[in-house]
Amino acid sequence: MLSVQQLQIDGRRDDLLPPTSLEARRGELLLVSGDGKDQRTALALALSGRMKPSNGVLSWDNSAKTKKVRAASALIDSPGVNEPEQHLSVRDLVTEDLSLIPRRYRGALLSKPWLKVNRFEDIAGLWIEQLPADRRLELLTALALADPALDLLVLDSPDRHSANTADWLPRLEQLAYDAGRPLAVVAVVSALPDTWDGPAAVIGNSVTHTAPAEPAEPLGNAPEDPEDIFETLQRTAK
Repeated sequence: MLSVQQLQIDGRRDDLLPPTSLEARRGELLLVSGDGKDQRTALALALSGRMKPSNGVLSWDNSAKTKKVRAASALIDSPGVNEPEQHLSVRDLVTEDLSLIPRRYRGALLSKPWLKVNRFEDIAGLWIEQLPADRRLELLTALALADPALDLLVLDSPDRHSANTADWLPRLEQLAYDAGRPLAVVAVVSALPDTWDGPAAVIGNSVTHTAPAEPAEPLGNAPEDPEDIFETLQRTAK
């Protein structure tokens, strides 16, 4: 299980990530909403062990070691971080990503047979920018799961490619609730779908709000009108 308590990341002026708490279990899809692009990316990086938080606790299976969190997780399609370059073909992307699989799991993973087995032959010759949102997500998640050690998927703003939730939500539900390989899936999105009634959290949900100070009571019969104040100061000065 992924457990996060009061996770916070400092920014240059304001918090890059305001204090946030959440939990995600295997066999569960958690949607986390946040308005700011930078906040969403910071959270996704932290949840996958790619960015060190300034405060708070993050643990995976009761271990707070960043190395363990990172080894168990995949950060998928984070804008400006690891989103695929648009000029790459699907075939080249698959070749690159398979080469990053840990050697003990890689075996004879080659792009051509992998594309065939995973039913991506029809898009092998396309550029990344040509892919429909749903096929892009299918491809990137399938590539991540070529590493059998992964149990946690963290997706950064999958909704940015399509306003239609049908292009990304069913795929994430399928991955989370797969009985053969149940995963903890966390998607950081700009807004929760109207129809979503599953596990959810909001960036900044652990911010402590300070109660506003109560207004000071007026002193005696002190005048409030500026002209009255000026006359009072003149009398006092005499």
